Amino acid sequence: MNKERLTYTGKQGNAFWNFIDTIQGDKVVWIIVFILTMISALAIFSSTSQLTGDSVNRIDLIRKHSLFILIGYVLIFLIYKVRKIGWFRVLSQFGYIISLIMLLFLTFQVNLGFIRAAKLNDVAWRVIVVGNQQIHVFEIVKVAMVMYLAWAINAYKQDEEEIRRNGKSSTFSIANSLGRRKRFAFMAQPFWKRVLYIYIPMLSTCGLVMMGSNSSGIFIGGIMLATLLIGGLPAKEIGVAIMGVLAVIIMAVAIYFISGRTVFTTVETAWSRINAKYDTERLIEIENDKTLGKYSPDWYAERSRISQPYSGRIAIHEGKLLGKGSGNSTQKHVVTHIYSDYMYSFIVEEYGLLGGILVIILYVSLLARGSMIARSCTNEFAKIAVGGLSFLITAQAFMHIFVNVGIGPMTGQTLPLLSDGRFAYLTFCIAFGIILSISRMAREQIREEEEAAAPLYESDSQQA
Repeated sequence: MNKERLTYTGKQGNAFWNFIDTIQGDKVVWIIVFILTMISALAIFSSTSQLTGDSVNRIDLIRKHSLFILIGYVLIFLIYKVRKIGWFRVLSQFGYIISLIMLLFLTFQVNLGFIRAAKLNDVAWRVIVVGNQQIHVFEIVKVAMVMYLAWAINAYKQDEEEIRRNGKSSTFSIANSLGRRKRFAFMAQPFWKRVLYIYIPMLSTCGLVMMGSNSSGIFIGGIMLATLLIGGLPAKEIGVAIMGVLAVIIMAVAIYFISGRTVFTTVETAWSRINAKYDTERLIEIENDKTLGKYSPDWYAERSRISQPYSGRIAIHEGKLLGKGSGNSTQKHVVTHIYSDYMYSFIVEEYGLLGGILVIILYVSLLARGSMIARSCTNEFAKIAVGGLSFLITAQAFMHIFVNVGIGPMTGQTLPLLSDGRFAYLTFCIAFGIILSISRMAREQIREEEEAAAPLYESDSQQA
């Protein structure tokens, strides 16, 4: 009887490990995705004090979040199953066009009835509403522009190589066709090709994103510059690109003042956040002011301004080493968006410094694995795409963490795969799916090369 049980259990164990073995791609990345989503499910369930209303209970909410997690897994798996890098390369060249159309849609506040631009939280134009569903444009732009730059940098290097070999190129058809005319002969030069296909898309994207969010514009600009570094473009030109991004920022500020503070209104928001002090000093001053005093309109306004960032820091302070335990957070009753903008603070409050360190380790491990996958790629496009996407996810995670601990100004960036930002969650699932698919292709190529080399090695050893 015991032998039969052991045999049955052994078969089950073997079946499980055989299934795990059939999963290709980088298993460390798979583990990171699984752990992040499980932490997210637990954290969203625990932080529902401000999420739930009279007609919504916690079980309904966790069901909805679990459904999004399931949809995310399906999305990752479908993208992971892509076997040819050419599919990613073809789709990536449309990344800038898609981003440009969506950003212009927001800039001109287009309303076509069923599809319309809309404000996010009545603050800035950041979403496109299709029916009843919101599309967070900036989340798409982040991933789309990383993939576009991976294509553009690879196409530029391919263009140079083909021209050097036989004088003809299969890429950059617009620049090459214009370059054949005397009037536009300069377009055939490598520098102007980089300007047309790399720098103009970067600068225009940054400028349009800044119409809705300065922090997102600067962040996306930084990610694109990092992608250029990963792609190995000349350091001098990257310096020029940085100056270009700074010029866009200065131009936005200038337009804001010239227009009488009616255009690029996010400049004022950014300036106030940079100079903001989220402590109780001003609150105490108002309390002691005889003309104002406690519970005056000014007092309530100041308390409302500092409540979220200040309470987020309190949550981190109260978490200590081991935390209060799941469901025992007190700051979730104070911080309205603790489940999104202050998810890291919530995790530290409930699971302590150890929980916070675990989250940091997961994101750092992703960056390390992304670097390893990129080094194993023989395809230049794949290398840049993996490196850029891994850096994007990790950089956004650390920006979120820095804001939560009080190092940087508020930005509203979610914690990838952890915060309750459903569209952002699905967008990052796409990024993880691409990373896993490319890691799978890289491993298959390495295995094929090893198998092709094996007979040669055996014949050489037999001759010896």
